[in-house]
Amino acid sequence: MEMREMEEVLIRQGRSLAETPTYTVASVITVLIFVCFLVQRAIYRFGKWLKMTRRKALFASLEKIKEELMLLGLISLLLAQWARWISEICVNSSLFSSKFYTCSEDDNGIHQKMLSKSSFLFLNESDVPPKGIINNHKSHQCGEGHEPFVSLEGLEQLHRFLFVLGITHVLYSCLAVGLAMSKIYSWRKWENQARISAVADSNMQAKKNKVMRRQTTFVFHHTSHPWSRSPVLIWMLCFLRQFKSSIRKSDYLALRLGFLTKHKLPLSYNFHNYIVRSMEDEFHGILGISYPLWGYAILCIFVNIHGLNIYFWLSFIPAILVMVVGTKLQHVVSSLALEIMEQTGPSVGTQVKPRDDLFWFRKPEILLRLIQFIIFQNAFEMATFIWSLVIQFYPLSLCLLSKYIEHKT
Repeated sequence: MEMREMEEVLIRQGRSLAETPTYTVASVITVLIFVCFLVQRAIYRFGKWLKMTRRKALFASLEKIKEELMLLGLISLLLAQWARWISEICVNSSLFSSKFYTCSEDDNGIHQKMLSKSSFLFLNESDVPPKGIINNHKSHQCGEGHEPFVSLEGLEQLHRFLFVLGITHVLYSCLAVGLAMSKIYSWRKWENQARISAVADSNMQAKKNKVMRRQTTFVFHHTSHPWSRSPVLIWMLCFLRQFKSSIRKSDYLALRLGFLTKHKLPLSYNFHNYIVRSMEDEFHGILGISYPLWGYAILCIFVNIHGLNIYFWLSFIPAILVMVVGTKLQHVVSSLALEIMEQTGPSVGTQVKPRDDLFWFRKPEILLRLIQFIIFQNAFEMATFIWSLVIQFYPLSLCLLSKYIEHKT
Protein backbone atom coordinates (compact mmCIF):
# COMPACT_ATOMS: atom_id res chain seq x y z
CA MET A 1 0.00 0.00 0.00
CA GLU A 2 2.78 2.42 0.88
CA MET A 3 4.52 1.85 -2.48
CA ARG A 4 1.28 2.52 -4.34
CA GLU A 5 0.67 5.71 -2.36
CA MET A 6 4.21 6.91 -3.11
CA GLU A 7 3.69 6.26 -6.83
CA GLU A 8 0.44 8.25 -6.76
CA VAL A 9 2.26 11.15 -5.10
CA LEU A 10 4.96 11.02 -7.79
CA ILE A 11 2.35 11.02 -10.53
CA ARG A 12 0.59 14.03 -9.01
CA GLN A 13 3.75 16.05 -8.41
CA GLY A 14 5.79 14.86 -11.41
CA ARG A 15 8.77 12.51 -11.37
CA SER A 16 12.29 13.82 -11.04
CA LEU A 17 14.97 12.83 -13.54
CA ALA A 18 16.32 10.16 -11.17
CA GLU A 19 12.84 8.57 -10.94
CA THR A 20 12.19 8.68 -14.71
CA PRO A 21 12.83 5.55 -16.84
CA THR A 22 16.10 5.77 -18.75
CA TYR A 23 14.51 4.86 -22.08
CA THR A 24 12.24 7.93 -21.99
CA VAL A 25 15.16 10.26 -21.21
CA ALA A 26 17.28 8.68 -23.95
CA SER A 27 14.40 8.99 -26.44
CA VAL A 28 13.96 12.69 -25.77
CA ILE A 29 17.70 13.37 -26.07
CA THR A 30 17.88 11.39 -29.31
CA VAL A 31 15.09 13.39 -30.92
CA LEU A 32 16.59 16.73 -29.81
CA ILE A 33 20.08 15.84 -31.06
CA PHE A 34 18.70 14.56 -34.37
CA VAL A 35 16.70 17.73 -35.03
CA CYS A 36 19.60 20.00 -34.05
CA PHE A 37 22.09 18.10 -36.22
CA LEU A 38 19.65 18.15 -39.12
CA VAL A 39 19.32 21.93 -38.97
CA GLN A 40 23.05 22.45 -38.40
CA ARG A 41 24.09 20.26 -41.33
CA ALA A 42 21.51 21.88 -43.61
CA ILE A 43 22.94 25.34 -42.82
CA TYR A 44 26.49 24.01 -43.29
CA ARG A 45 25.68 22.46 -46.67
CA PHE A 46 23.99 25.63 -47.85
CA GLY A 47 26.99 27.71 -46.78
CA LYS A 48 29.33 25.30 -48.55
CA TRP A 49 27.28 25.64 -51.75
CA LEU A 50 27.45 29.43 -51.49
CA LYS A 51 31.23 29.22 -51.19
CA MET A 52 31.49 26.90 -54.18
CA THR A 53 29.41 29.27 -56.30
CA ARG A 54 31.52 32.24 -55.06
CA ARG A 55 28.61 34.10 -53.54
CA LYS A 56 30.56 35.75 -50.77
CA ALA A 57 27.90 38.36 -50.01
CA LEU A 58 25.17 35.75 -49.54
CA PHE A 59 27.52 33.69 -47.41
CA ALA A 60 28.08 36.75 -45.21
CA SER A 61 24.28 37.13 -44.95
CA LEU A 62 24.03 33.49 -43.90
CA GLU A 63 26.63 34.13 -41.22
CA LYS A 64 24.51 37.01 -39.95
CA ILE A 65 21.48 34.73 -39.66
CA LYS A 66 23.63 32.23 -37.75
CA GLU A 67 24.71 35.02 -35.40
CA GLU A 68 21.07 35.87 -34.77
CA LEU A 69 20.24 32.22 -34.00
CA MET A 70 23.25 32.01 -31.68
CA LEU A 71 22.16 35.18 -29.85
CA LEU A 72 18.62 33.86 -29.40
CA GLY A 73 20.03 30.53 -28.20
CA LEU A 74 22.16 32.34 -25.61
CA ILE A 75 19.13 34.34 -24.43
CA SER A 76 17.16 31.10 -24.16
CA LEU A 77 19.93 29.46 -22.15
CA LEU A 78 20.23 32.41 -19.77
CA LEU A 79 16.47 32.55 -19.25
CA ALA A 80 16.36 28.83 -18.49
CA GLN A 81 19.21 29.05 -15.97
CA TRP A 82 18.32 32.35 -14.31
CA ALA A 83 14.55 31.92 -14.18
CA ARG A 84 14.47 30.72 -10.57
CA TRP A 85 16.89 33.41 -9.40
CA ILE A 86 14.83 36.13 -11.06
CA SER A 87 11.61 34.78 -9.56
CA GLU A 88 13.21 34.96 -6.09
CA ILE A 89 13.54 38.74 -6.38
CA CYS A 90 10.68 40.06 -4.27
CA VAL A 91 9.24 43.55 -4.60
CA ASN A 92 6.42 45.40 -2.90
CA SER A 93 2.99 44.45 -4.24
CA SER A 94 2.10 48.12 -4.59
CA LEU A 95 4.48 48.31 -7.56
CA PHE A 96 2.18 46.02 -9.54
CA SER A 97 -0.21 48.72 -10.66
CA SER A 98 -3.01 47.68 -12.96
CA LYS A 99 -2.04 50.62 -15.17
CA PHE A 100 0.83 48.49 -16.49
CA TYR A 101 -1.22 45.37 -17.17
CA THR A 102 -1.77 44.12 -20.71
CA CYS A 103 -5.43 43.41 -19.91
CA SER A 104 -7.84 45.24 -17.65
CA GLU A 105 -8.73 44.23 -14.11
CA ASP A 106 -12.04 42.83 -15.38
CA ASP A 107 -10.17 40.66 -17.86
CA ASN A 108 -7.82 39.54 -15.12
CA GLY A 109 -10.82 38.71 -12.91
CA ILE A 110 -12.29 36.56 -15.66
CA HIS A 111 -8.89 34.95 -16.07
CA GLN A 112 -8.68 34.04 -12.39
CA LYS A 113 -12.23 32.64 -12.38
CA MET A 114 -11.44 30.42 -15.34
CA LEU A 115 -8.23 29.28 -13.64
CA SER A 116 -10.04 28.36 -10.43
CA LYS A 117 -12.80 26.62 -12.38
CA SER A 118 -10.34 24.62 -14.45
CA SER A 119 -8.35 23.67 -11.34
CA PHE A 120 -11.56 22.54 -9.62
CA LEU A 121 -12.41 20.29 -12.56
CA PHE A 122 -8.94 18.82 -12.67
CA LEU A 123 -8.89 18.08 -8.96
CA ASN A 124 -12.27 16.34 -9.20
CA GLU A 125 -11.12 14.17 -12.08
CA SER A 126 -7.57 13.13 -11.23
CA ASP A 127 -6.29 15.34 -8.41
CA VAL A 128 -3.67 16.69 -10.82
CA PRO A 129 -3.56 20.50 -10.84
CA PRO A 130 -3.32 22.16 -14.24
CA LYS A 131 -0.09 23.50 -15.60
CA GLY A 132 0.88 26.78 -14.02
CA ILE A 133 -0.86 26.17 -10.67
CA ILE A 134 1.99 24.05 -9.29
CA ASN A 135 4.57 26.53 -10.51
CA ASN A 136 2.82 29.42 -8.79
CA HIS A 137 2.66 27.61 -5.42
CA LYS A 138 6.04 25.93 -5.57
CA SER A 139 7.95 28.97 -6.75
CA HIS A 140 9.72 31.22 -4.30
CA GLN A 141 7.32 32.41 -1.60
CA CYS A 142 7.64 36.10 -0.84
CA GLY A 143 6.53 37.60 2.42
CA GLU A 144 3.20 39.24 2.96
CA GLY A 145 2.73 42.31 0.80
CA HIS A 146 5.45 41.24 -1.60
CA GLU A 147 5.46 39.41 -4.93
CA PRO A 148 8.12 38.04 -7.29
CA PHE A 149 9.48 40.63 -9.71
CA VAL A 150 8.63 38.18 -12.51
CA SER A 151 7.04 34.82 -11.73
CA LEU A 152 8.36 31.53 -13.07
CA GLU A 153 5.33 31.18 -15.32
CA GLY A 154 5.83 34.70 -16.67
CA LEU A 155 9.46 33.93 -17.47
CA GLU A 156 8.44 30.70 -19.17
CA GLN A 157 5.96 32.59 -21.36
CA LEU A 158 8.62 35.21 -22.17
CA HIS A 159 10.95 32.38 -23.12
CA ARG A 160 8.38 31.05 -25.56
CA PHE A 161 7.72 34.49 -27.04
CA LEU A 162 11.42 35.13 -27.75
CA PHE A 163 11.69 31.70 -29.39
CA VAL A 164 8.71 32.43 -31.64
CA LEU A 165 10.09 35.91 -32.44
CA GLY A 166 13.47 34.49 -33.47
CA ILE A 167 12.01 31.78 -35.71
CA THR A 168 9.50 34.18 -37.26
CA HIS A 169 12.15 36.81 -38.00
CA VAL A 170 14.50 34.29 -39.62
CA LEU A 171 11.65 32.99 -41.81
CA TYR A 172 10.60 36.52 -42.78
CA SER A 173 14.21 37.40 -43.65
CA CYS A 174 14.59 34.32 -45.85
CA LEU A 175 11.25 35.08 -47.50
CA ALA A 176 12.29 38.68 -48.23
CA VAL A 177 15.59 37.55 -49.77
CA GLY A 178 13.85 34.87 -51.82
CA LEU A 179 11.21 37.24 -53.21
CA ALA A 180 13.83 39.88 -54.06
CA MET A 181 16.03 37.37 -55.88
CA SER A 182 13.09 35.92 -57.81
CA LYS A 183 12.14 39.43 -58.95
CA ILE A 184 15.68 40.22 -60.04
CA TYR A 185 16.09 36.95 -61.92
CA SER A 186 12.89 37.72 -63.83
CA TRP A 187 14.83 40.57 -65.50
CA ARG A 188 17.42 38.18 -66.96
CA LYS A 189 15.44 37.75 -70.18
CA TRP A 190 15.71 41.51 -70.83
CA GLU A 191 19.46 41.35 -70.28
CA ASN A 192 19.81 38.44 -72.70
CA GLN A 193 17.80 40.29 -75.34
CA ALA A 194 19.92 43.44 -74.91
CA ARG A 195 23.21 41.55 -75.18
CA ILE A 196 22.10 39.54 -78.20
CA SER A 197 20.93 42.74 -79.87
CA ALA A 198 24.27 44.45 -79.10
CA VAL A 199 26.23 41.60 -80.68
CA ALA A 200 23.93 41.30 -83.69
CA ASP A 201 23.86 45.02 -84.54
CA SER A 202 27.25 45.67 -86.10
CA ASN A 203 26.10 48.90 -87.70
CA MET A 204 26.84 51.83 -85.37
CA GLN A 205 23.99 53.94 -86.72
CA ALA A 206 21.52 51.09 -86.13
CA LYS A 207 22.71 50.87 -82.53
CA LYS A 208 22.17 54.59 -81.99
CA ASN A 209 18.68 54.45 -83.47
CA LYS A 210 17.74 51.56 -81.21
CA VAL A 211 19.13 53.35 -78.16
CA MET A 212 17.09 56.44 -79.02
CA ARG A 213 13.90 54.40 -79.35
CA ARG A 214 14.47 52.81 -75.95
CA GLN A 215 15.14 56.16 -74.33
CA THR A 216 12.05 57.64 -75.95
CA THR A 217 9.91 54.78 -74.63
CA PHE A 218 11.34 55.19 -71.14
CA VAL A 219 10.74 58.94 -71.12
CA PHE A 220 7.24 58.57 -72.55
CA HIS A 221 6.14 56.06 -69.90
CA HIS A 222 7.17 58.37 -67.06
CA THR A 223 6.41 61.84 -68.45
CA SER A 224 3.30 61.41 -70.62
CA HIS A 225 0.86 61.88 -67.74
CA PRO A 226 -0.06 65.54 -66.99
CA TRP A 227 0.64 65.02 -63.27
CA SER A 228 4.29 64.25 -64.00
CA ARG A 229 4.96 67.99 -64.58
CA SER A 230 3.72 69.01 -61.15
CA PRO A 231 6.21 68.71 -58.24
CA VAL A 232 3.30 67.80 -55.92
CA LEU A 233 1.02 65.66 -58.08
CA ILE A 234 3.92 63.56 -59.31
CA TRP A 235 4.15 62.02 -55.84
CA MET A 236 0.52 60.93 -56.08
CA LEU A 237 1.20 59.54 -59.55
CA CYS A 238 4.22 57.59 -58.28
CA PHE A 239 2.15 56.29 -55.36
CA LEU A 240 -0.41 54.86 -57.79
CA ARG A 241 2.16 53.50 -60.22
CA GLN A 242 3.80 51.26 -57.63
CA PHE A 243 0.66 49.08 -57.56
CA LYS A 244 0.66 48.61 -61.34
CA SER A 245 4.22 47.70 -62.26
CA SER A 246 7.47 48.20 -60.42
CA ILE A 247 10.00 47.93 -63.28
CA ARG A 248 9.23 47.86 -67.01
CA LYS A 249 11.50 46.60 -69.72
CA SER A 250 12.12 50.16 -70.91
CA ASP A 251 13.15 51.17 -67.36
CA TYR A 252 15.64 48.34 -67.12
CA LEU A 253 17.18 49.02 -70.52
CA ALA A 254 17.43 52.77 -69.85
CA LEU A 255 19.13 52.23 -66.48
CA ARG A 256 21.40 49.64 -68.09
CA LEU A 257 22.42 52.04 -70.82
CA GLY A 258 23.07 54.84 -68.33
CA PHE A 259 25.31 52.58 -66.24
CA LEU A 260 27.29 51.33 -69.23
CA THR A 261 27.75 54.84 -70.59
CA LYS A 262 28.90 56.31 -67.28
CA HIS A 263 31.48 53.56 -66.72
CA LYS A 264 32.43 53.33 -70.42
CA LEU A 265 31.57 49.65 -70.71
CA PRO A 266 30.67 47.79 -73.91
CA LEU A 267 27.00 47.16 -74.71
CA SER A 268 27.65 43.42 -74.36
CA TYR A 269 28.50 43.85 -70.65
CA ASN A 270 26.35 41.66 -68.34
CA PHE A 271 24.56 44.33 -66.34
CA HIS A 272 22.24 41.75 -64.76
CA ASN A 273 25.10 39.97 -63.01
CA TYR A 274 26.18 43.31 -61.57
CA ILE A 275 22.67 43.89 -60.17
CA VAL A 276 22.62 40.40 -58.63
CA ARG A 277 25.98 40.93 -56.92
CA SER A 278 24.91 44.37 -55.69
CA MET A 279 21.68 43.02 -54.23
CA GLU A 280 23.53 40.19 -52.52
CA ASP A 281 25.76 42.82 -50.90
CA GLU A 282 22.71 44.78 -49.73
CA PHE A 283 21.09 41.71 -48.15
CA HIS A 284 23.78 41.74 -45.49
CA GLY A 285 22.48 45.15 -44.36
CA ILE A 286 18.81 44.20 -44.01
CA LEU A 287 19.25 40.88 -42.18
CA GLY A 288 19.64 40.40 -38.46
CA ILE A 289 18.26 42.29 -35.48
CA SER A 290 20.30 45.38 -34.69
CA TYR A 291 20.57 47.07 -31.29
CA PRO A 292 18.04 49.81 -32.18
CA LEU A 293 15.53 47.12 -33.21
CA TRP A 294 15.98 45.31 -29.89
CA GLY A 295 15.44 48.63 -28.13
CA TYR A 296 12.30 49.20 -30.21
CA ALA A 297 10.98 45.75 -29.26
CA ILE A 298 11.61 46.40 -25.56
CA LEU A 299 9.84 49.77 -25.84
CA CYS A 300 6.82 48.12 -27.50
CA ILE A 301 6.61 45.54 -24.72
CA PHE A 302 6.88 48.27 -22.08
CA VAL A 303 4.11 50.48 -23.50
CA ASN A 304 1.76 47.56 -24.26
CA ILE A 305 -0.63 48.78 -21.55
CA HIS A 306 -4.35 48.17 -21.41
CA GLY A 307 -6.20 50.92 -23.23
CA LEU A 308 -3.39 51.96 -25.59
CA ASN A 309 -3.88 49.02 -27.99
CA ILE A 310 -0.33 49.66 -29.15
CA TYR A 311 -0.04 46.49 -31.25
CA PHE A 312 -3.14 47.41 -33.22
CA TRP A 313 -1.66 50.76 -34.24
CA LEU A 314 1.80 49.32 -34.87
CA SER A 315 0.33 46.85 -37.35
CA PHE A 316 -0.23 49.73 -39.80
CA ILE A 317 3.44 50.79 -39.81
CA PRO A 318 4.81 48.10 -42.20
CA ALA A 319 2.10 48.71 -44.81
CA ILE A 320 2.64 52.47 -44.67
CA LEU A 321 6.44 52.17 -44.92
CA VAL A 322 6.22 49.72 -47.84
CA MET A 323 4.10 52.22 -49.77
CA VAL A 324 6.46 55.07 -48.83
CA VAL A 325 9.51 53.13 -50.08
CA GLY A 326 7.72 52.11 -53.28
CA THR A 327 6.61 55.69 -53.94
CA LYS A 328 10.13 57.01 -53.40
CA LEU A 329 11.67 54.48 -55.80
CA GLN A 330 9.09 55.32 -58.44
CA HIS A 331 9.85 59.02 -57.92
CA VAL A 332 13.56 58.38 -58.46
CA VAL A 333 12.89 56.71 -61.81
CA SER A 334 10.43 59.43 -62.85
CA SER A 335 12.97 62.13 -61.92
CA LEU A 336 15.54 60.53 -64.20
CA ALA A 337 13.04 60.53 -67.07
CA LEU A 338 12.07 64.15 -66.43
CA GLU A 339 15.71 65.20 -66.46
CA ILE A 340 16.15 63.77 -69.95
CA MET A 341 13.00 65.44 -71.24
CA GLU A 342 13.71 68.85 -69.72
CA GLN A 343 17.34 69.01 -70.81
CA THR A 344 17.27 67.65 -74.34
CA GLY A 345 13.76 66.59 -75.25
CA PRO A 346 12.63 63.01 -75.69
CA SER A 347 13.96 62.70 -79.20
CA VAL A 348 17.61 62.92 -78.21
CA GLY A 349 19.32 59.84 -76.81
CA THR A 350 20.70 61.27 -73.61
CA GLN A 351 21.42 58.64 -70.96
CA VAL A 352 19.97 58.57 -67.48
CA LYS A 353 22.26 59.59 -64.63
CA PRO A 354 21.50 57.62 -61.43
CA ARG A 355 23.08 59.21 -58.34
CA ASP A 356 22.68 59.45 -54.58
CA ASP A 357 21.30 62.99 -54.78
CA LEU A 358 17.90 61.62 -55.77
CA PHE A 359 17.44 59.86 -52.41
CA TRP A 360 16.58 61.25 -48.99
CA PHE A 361 19.55 63.17 -47.52
CA ARG A 362 21.64 61.75 -50.36
CA LYS A 363 21.72 58.41 -48.55
CA PRO A 364 20.17 55.37 -50.29
CA GLU A 365 21.01 53.41 -47.12
CA ILE A 366 17.93 54.92 -45.49
CA LEU A 367 15.74 52.74 -47.72
CA LEU A 368 17.67 49.66 -46.59
CA ARG A 369 17.17 50.57 -42.94
CA LEU A 370 13.45 51.01 -43.58
CA ILE A 371 13.26 47.60 -45.25
CA GLN A 372 15.07 46.05 -42.30
CA PHE A 373 12.60 47.68 -39.92
CA ILE A 374 9.64 46.46 -42.01
CA ILE A 375 10.91 42.86 -41.85
CA PHE A 376 11.39 43.07 -38.09
CA GLN A 377 8.04 44.77 -37.46
CA ASN A 378 6.20 42.13 -39.50
CA ALA A 379 8.01 39.36 -37.63
CA PHE A 380 7.28 41.03 -34.27
CA GLU A 381 3.56 41.36 -35.04
CA MET A 382 3.29 37.79 -36.31
CA ALA A 383 5.22 36.42 -33.32
CA THR A 384 2.93 38.32 -30.94
CA PHE A 385 -0.13 36.97 -32.69
CA ILE A 386 1.09 33.35 -32.70
CA TRP A 387 2.25 33.56 -29.09
CA SER A 388 -1.03 35.03 -27.81
CA LEU A 389 -3.26 32.77 -29.92
CA VAL A 390 -1.54 29.39 -29.78
CA ILE A 391 1.16 29.28 -27.10
CA GLN A 392 -0.10 31.66 -24.44
CA PHE A 393 -2.84 30.64 -21.97
CA TYR A 394 -6.26 30.69 -23.64
CA PRO A 395 -8.05 33.34 -21.52
CA LEU A 396 -5.29 35.89 -22.19
CA SER A 397 -5.58 35.05 -25.88
CA LEU A 398 -9.26 35.92 -25.71
CA CYS A 399 -8.37 39.18 -23.96
CA LEU A 400 -5.83 40.24 -26.58
CA LEU A 401 -8.03 39.22 -29.48
CA SER A 402 -11.10 40.92 -28.02
CA LYS A 403 -9.17 44.20 -27.77
CA TYR A 404 -8.14 43.89 -31.40
CA ILE A 405 -11.70 43.11 -32.54
CA GLU A 406 -13.13 46.04 -30.53
CA HIS A 407 -10.81 48.48 -32.28
CA LYS A 408 -11.40 46.87 -35.65
CA THR A 409 -15.13 47.37 -35.36
